[in-house]
Amino acid sequence: MTSRLLTGAMAVASAVAAGFTAWALGEGALGLAVLPVAAALGLVVGALALTRFGAYALLMLAVRPMVDLFKLSGPTAGKAGVDAEGVSRTLDPSTILGVLFLIAAGLWLAARAREHGRLRTSPLTVALLMVGATALVSALGADKVPNSLLEALRILTVVVMFVVLEQLLGDHRYARRILLAVYGSLAIVVAYTVILSLTGNPPAEVKGSFVRISGPFAQSTTFGRYLMFLLIFGFGIFRYVHGRLRVALGVLLGLSFVFLLLTNTRSAILGLAIGLIVVALVQRSARMLLALGLAAVLGVALLPAVGDRFAQLAEARQVGGAPTGNTLAWRLGYWSEIVSLANRNPVTGIGPNMTQFQTDEAKKPHNDFLRAYVETGVVGLLAYLAMMVLLLLAGLRALRRAPPGTLARGIAAGNLGCAVAFVAISAVSNVLSSVATLWYLVAFAAVAGAAPALEVVTTEPVTSRPVTNKVEEHGDSGLSRHSA
Repeated sequence: MTSRLLTGAMAVASAVAAGFTAWALGEGALGLAVLPVAAALGLVVGALALTRFGAYALLMLAVRPMVDLFKLSGPTAGKAGVDAEGVSRTLDPSTILGVLFLIAAGLWLAARAREHGRLRTSPLTVALLMVGATALVSALGADKVPNSLLEALRILTVVVMFVVLEQLLGDHRYARRILLAVYGSLAIVVAYTVILSLTGNPPAEVKGSFVRISGPFAQSTTFGRYLMFLLIFGFGIFRYVHGRLRVALGVLLGLSFVFLLLTNTRSAILGLAIGLIVVALVQRSARMLLALGLAAVLGVALLPAVGDRFAQLAEARQVGGAPTGNTLAWRLGYWSEIVSLANRNPVTGIGPNMTQFQTDEAKKPHNDFLRAYVETGVVGLLAYLAMMVLLLLAGLRALRRAPPGTLARGIAAGNLGCAVAFVAISAVSNVLSSVATLWYLVAFAAVAGAAPALEVVTTEPVTSRPVTNKVEEHGDSGLSRHSA
């Protein structure tokens, strides 16, 4: 009887939802039309979060890039004069997903702390928590609290994702699962971009005189940074991946490299070069350095727009000018303008995401170090610098602990390359605004911290069994502990 009632109730609810969606589409109200679907998906994801939180966290990593496809507020949301109170962005699926993630993660972490007595922490965890805390405190004192608080919550999802993954990696089986989820996301993103490109409608945006591939993201710069991190780490672990996964990873990395060039994001391209140089030096691979130089030459030869984009560094661009040209010169002028904004509240700043509301240019700082100072004050800047330093130190520590010739070594090299690239391009970009891409940066950092222990715990002495058995035992995953 109960099952019949539930079935009937679900049928009625589905009919009502379908009717509501049809009505909303007829009225042209896209935001209302997706509410029933969003509610249904929210219930499914919520049930997964409450019953199998580990699987839920992996699902979030796998699907996060595609969520921006359903962004209702558009790419201009959050800009001064466009979204005065931040209301439209609160209805974006990415925002709702972030809030649900924070709630579910908070409940899970509280239950885990109660069960185990304490949570696993590291110095990097403390620094990240300080970054999140200073962002929240600064947001409460901002002129536009809804806008600023929304940005603080987005930053907090990055912090909480790292804390969650750090706990999950107490079970070393999650290291490979996390990597599979991350590169599963890349497979979905690449497939989406390839399919639309083949149909003659590539996902792109026009900036100045360039058409730039944006993938599933609202902006090409976000797509570029996402690809940058996954390319650097992917090349770090490539030699330790075997079988069909090696072929699949190679195809993904090749297509991702082409798409990164097509984003025409100079900071991401330079960041990729810096990160891959770090990986090549760590792995003492002259072939990688040679391949990097060859790829740069071929990229400029086969994709002239890339060369044209870098050639624009010789063209002057003034504040308020076109969105192309020597943007470094523009940045220097803009930085001198916004640094004085911190004088209003030098301790806690003007609030996250508030710079663009306080300047005539109405743009973000394009320098995360300066942004940390202006928007979160001296306290926030110290927390941000501590996070940067500890991210690099954690990468070096993982590298020292990783046995040569193992997957852990590749993970450590890839993570260190990502960390160096992050620090480098943060000086000229708004990387901290690309929250969707930072999930993957902290995922790599968490896995790198656990990878050496994974090798020590799960690898038996070579004398006890042939090395070939180790590869056969883990042939299903394709991620071996030792170089072939």
